[in-house]
Amino acid sequence: MFRPLSWKNLVVSKSVSKAGALAASVVVAGMTTAGAADRVDVPVTKKNDLVETLHGVKVADPYRWLEDANAPETKNWVQAQNRATFAYLATIPERERIKEKLTRLWNYERYSSPSKVGKYYFFSKNDGLQNQSVLYVSESLHGTPRVLLDPNKLSTDGTIALSGTSVSDDGEFLAYSVSKGGSDWQEWRVRRVKDGQDLTDRIEWAKFTGAGWSRDGKGFYYSRYDAPKEGAALQAANYFQKLYYHRLGTPQSQDTLVYERPDQKEWGFGGFETEDGRYLLNSVWKGTERQNLVFYRDLKTKDSKWVELLPKWEASYSYLANNGPVFFFRTDKDAPRGRIIAIDLRRPDPKDWKTVVPQAEESLESSSVVGDSLFTTYLKDAVSLVKEYDLNGKLRREVKLPGVGTVGGFGGRRKDRETFFSFVGYTSPSTIYRYDLTKGTQEVFKKPQVAFDGSQYETRQVFYASKDGTKVPLFITLRKGTKLDGSNPTLLYGYGGFNSSMTPFYSARMATWLEMGGVLAVAAIRGGGEYGKAWHDAGRLANKQNTFDDFIAAGEYLVKEGYTSPAKLACHGGSNGGLLVGAVVNQRPDLWGAALPAVGVMDMLRFHKFTIGWAWVSDYGSPDKEADFKALLAYSPLHNLKSGTKYPATLITTGDHDDRVVPAHSFKYAAAMQAAQAGDAPVLIRIETSAGHGAGKPTTKAIEEATDQWAFLVRNLGMKLR
Repeated sequence: MFRPLSWKNLVVSKSVSKAGALAASVVVAGMTTAGAADRVDVPVTKKNDLVETLHGVKVADPYRWLEDANAPETKNWVQAQNRATFAYLATIPERERIKEKLTRLWNYERYSSPSKVGKYYFFSKNDGLQNQSVLYVSESLHGTPRVLLDPNKLSTDGTIALSGTSVSDDGEFLAYSVSKGGSDWQEWRVRRVKDGQDLTDRIEWAKFTGAGWSRDGKGFYYSRYDAPKEGAALQAANYFQKLYYHRLGTPQSQDTLVYERPDQKEWGFGGFETEDGRYLLNSVWKGTERQNLVFYRDLKTKDSKWVELLPKWEASYSYLANNGPVFFFRTDKDAPRGRIIAIDLRRPDPKDWKTVVPQAEESLESSSVVGDSLFTTYLKDAVSLVKEYDLNGKLRREVKLPGVGTVGGFGGRRKDRETFFSFVGYTSPSTIYRYDLTKGTQEVFKKPQVAFDGSQYETRQVFYASKDGTKVPLFITLRKGTKLDGSNPTLLYGYGGFNSSMTPFYSARMATWLEMGGVLAVAAIRGGGEYGKAWHDAGRLANKQNTFDDFIAAGEYLVKEGYTSPAKLACHGGSNGGLLVGAVVNQRPDLWGAALPAVGVMDMLRFHKFTIGWAWVSDYGSPDKEADFKALLAYSPLHNLKSGTKYPATLITTGDHDDRVVPAHSFKYAAAMQAAQAGDAPVLIRIETSAGHGAGKPTTKAIEEATDQWAFLVRNLGMKLR
């Protein structure tokens, strides 16, 4: 998707620069060095006198020159900051031990859930330390698979990632996309499955799109933008997406324009055919709010026109399947926690819609139709619950899960008699299960063997009161027998936005933190989707402060209950979670011993001017509107730093190829925080080259970044490694 990413299931990283061995005291264009003997020596960033009047308010932006990522002056600043950061990190003696722990715990086989298309099973696997997972294919579930696509061979350093795949209906062709250096831009290619050979087809300037094959296997639908101006690909705003059809064996210049809306620059499109090949659907999105339109064409009728089946921006509609002219959707229309409906194209008026599965007490997170079964995955207090229905809405069974955790999968086609799902918890990595639709039974398909002993730890779910009394779920994972005497180094992680739910997850990064002797706390704060639309709405737009209040209250709870103390408490989040960290550090600098904001949205007055940032207006509001501007200015991390404040030790991370949340956010925030810092705690920024927002990050870079983040916490929380 195009929202700022939740890092729950991402391994986000930046590699150690060779500049790490250089001295921190530097002089570059426009900068000098300063710093007391007991503080880290960081470059002093040049200030300009730029002041704008926005809605009658004078707003200074002295570091705007850092927005020009291609300027030599900005590049010099990046080099100087990295020299200071890596010189500091190189002095932490525990750094090598941490890297050894991370490498050991990262080194285990990881599988995706298989999918069967035609006569083939497709799945991905990482042997453990491969930079990118490899795509395999097999003609039987337990047969010997062969490599279909190894992204590790596309670059020497793992910075070209496999970002999307789609298999033709007969299983003969694989459309796949690659991204370079962490960018959201995709190049689509086509590979023949039987021999692993690429065709000549190339699709450029695609973004926020999949590839939807036509049922005859002769081509696919995709969405793209016009080519950006030279040098502007990583910063220019993305508008006027268009839906195309590409026929195999032809150049992209001959692709058929299927749908465009020159009158709606913010509209984006997702095109695909129904499984029976009768209809072409177009799911129309705008921004990040969970609302969309649905149009269709009848492909059996010559020269058919688009029919606007769901033409109002009022709800979310996720297509599941069709029985002829009867379409099944998951929606939050008149059901803020979600329901399943059936719409008959012959009687499309909402009064004729049929509720197949009504709204439940739990939030409906996802749904799918496989065979003649309808699977619904709910969240019950941020924990997965799965039910299986028939297509008339009759409950067949509740799917038994192995414990408290998060479920993914249950994909497939109408003719399938099996499906697969994954299950993961904070102390157990993702296990893949095969589910027999005929019998309703399940069996383990792939269970990873890891060096981490999860039996030594426990996860507790508690509920604490936020500032306004709202009860918020908090997961706390710690070693069994840990004393609650306030002495435990604790990492509080959160996101709180874009309807993204913070459910149990496993990562080698967090397993290493636990092995080091740390406590892991994850808060399911408002702005997410843990309790449906109402929970999301309570943490966005004018209600965004609730998100920060919830997170601060989580930190206060951990201190009050003896898990930790402010000097031992760190906060961490990425993307929208980076915004979260920036805001709570400003509002309660006394509560944290350290902070790790990553690829954060830090300038809330200019986020909408870069790449896909305009799409986040649905969650944040628009700086161009006075009422929204006042709310944004009140919490914008960049604009609420106060000179003379003692801020906690802060390590900011970003990548120079991040075209989701452009690095200027972190650049400007780092410069301003360094200038404002009155205490002795270090404020550093770690900037990776050939790195983006997080998806597709090479394993080597992931380990190196995590090494530096945990080493930073060891030093600044006074932590002793176990």
